[in-house]
Amino acid sequence: MTSEILSQLPKLPKTGIVNIFTKHTSCGLSINENCDPDVRVDMETIFNRLVPENRPEYEHTLEGADDMPAHAKSTLSGVSITIPITDGRLNLGTWQGIYFCEFRNYGGSRELVVTIIGE
Repeated sequence: MTSEILSQLPKLPKTGIVNIFTKHTSCGLSINENCDPDVRVDMETIFNRLVPENRPEYEHTLEGADDMPAHAKSTLSGVSITIPITDGRLNLGTWQGIYFCEFRNYGGSRELVVTIIGE
């Protein structure tokens, strides 16, 4: 998702921070290894093992078996990330990228709020 976000940002200040926030309770944001696509597959496996679907103790299942697990996964990942801006660029590590984590099996449209603070 890194290149998609970068393509929609205005010119960044020389120094500062950018905060990216998702306005939803069943998805999340993360910074993770962005070179090997196996990382995304493994992260999904980890989340699904930590918070499986179809648990009989879940009460919030109005929207399906993935409803409550999606909310819990969102809490674990978080709904915002903050990245430093250095020399007019996001100061991510060599292998880092921005992940949008969709935790619903069939998530709807999503909206991000991006706030840029800097000189």
